[in-house]
Amino acid sequence: MIDPSLTAVDLVICARWVVPVEPAGVVLDHHAIAIDAGRIVDLLPAAEAAGRYRAAEWLDRPGHVLIPGLVNAHTHAAMTLLRGYADDLPLERWLADHIWPAEGRWLSPDFVHAGAELAMLEMLGGGTTAFMDMYLFPEAIAGLAVEHGYRAAVGMVVLDQPTAWANGPEDCLQKGLALHDQYRGHPLVNTVFAPHAPYSVADAGLKRVRMLADELDRPVQMHVHETAAEVAGSIAALGVRPLERLDRLGLLSERFMAVHATQLDDAEIALLATRRVSVVHCPNSNLKLASGSCPTGRLLEAGVNVALGTDGAASNNRLDMFAEMRAAALQAKHSDNDAASVPAATALRMATLNGARALGLGERIGSLERGKEADLVCVDLDDPATCPVHNVVSQLVYAASSHQVSDVWIAGRRLLDQRRPSGMDRDGILARATGWGARIHAR
Repeated sequence: MIDPSLTAVDLVICARWVVPVEPAGVVLDHHAIAIDAGRIVDLLPAAEAAGRYRAAEWLDRPGHVLIPGLVNAHTHAAMTLLRGYADDLPLERWLADHIWPAEGRWLSPDFVHAGAELAMLEMLGGGTTAFMDMYLFPEAIAGLAVEHGYRAAVGMVVLDQPTAWANGPEDCLQKGLALHDQYRGHPLVNTVFAPHAPYSVADAGLKRVRMLADELDRPVQMHVHETAAEVAGSIAALGVRPLERLDRLGLLSERFMAVHATQLDDAEIALLATRRVSVVHCPNSNLKLASGSCPTGRLLEAGVNVALGTDGAASNNRLDMFAEMRAAALQAKHSDNDAASVPAATALRMATLNGARALGLGERIGSLERGKEADLVCVDLDDPATCPVHNVVSQLVYAASSHQVSDVWIAGRRLLDQRRPSGMDRDGILARATGWGARIHAR
């Protein structure tokens, strides 16, 4: 008999630990989250949940920790098809001699569809529930996100040079605006202006981006100060460092995301803080390409919102946010010569709420709070790599790996069920990616 005193909800998840991220540093023992209509309606002790809610589905995860979904704040999803294609090279040679020629030959809607779908499968298995993609044929990314129920911020890419997708900056913007109009107000797909880099977009294109971003209230993401060569090239050509140029153009604001930011002096860190710019740190890609080290500790101390991204699989070579959290924390300790720099709780916050805020989604996702959309991840700590558990957050950041993700929900819909993807044809996705790999390798 149904107890009329109980509140009906879609789902209750009881976990050994819950790390809500906000408030910072909180770890809740034996708690439950109630979800209804895709949103979190309550977070309470598990012992009280049965007396308050009746759920269409009730899940117990006695050896698990429940965390917000991880936010990959910068990637190039389709570049999974170029994973391992050109390794152990500095950025300039990697791009000019290998990646750009390969893209010139192979880039197409089918290429992007196959590579991005593989990326989504990989990211889902690692607990990433939202990602920002900067790549050509963004309509393919948006369509896949809708098809699979994935949360995506889709870059409206701007480049001066003609590509297989667009014939220059104005064509890029027109196609980007059409994409924005198509997905305006969509619950899962958001659009972000994505001028590639200071060296690949002239002032005219950047002024148009700034005007449109202001008009449409859209975020802007750009590779900025990625290498010392980029900064030196800007000084030689224009007489100023890239950030100074972008500030003169009015681009630096709370909507702007500076990706990589490995070459920053004290004045630039202060400028980013004053303008409320977010920085997207991609530690593993920066390390692998020897691009430099983002001064994460100093940025955080200055009050800059620092998020995490994987960059593309061609330069990482994984889309694993657990690996990024660990690398970000360890790199900061090494760079700052301070074992307390970027503690585990800060790294987790960078991978969740900070990423959501950078993308303009901080009021909707990134923490486990009443009223927010139910993007959640269950991580099994009953594993040799994370046993015993003295400190839950330390185990997540320094010891856990993506294979320990058991369940994933996006907007309350379970897309990973005890490590099995729901609604994604794993074998078909892998077969298509393998076919592309064979074609590329044959050339």
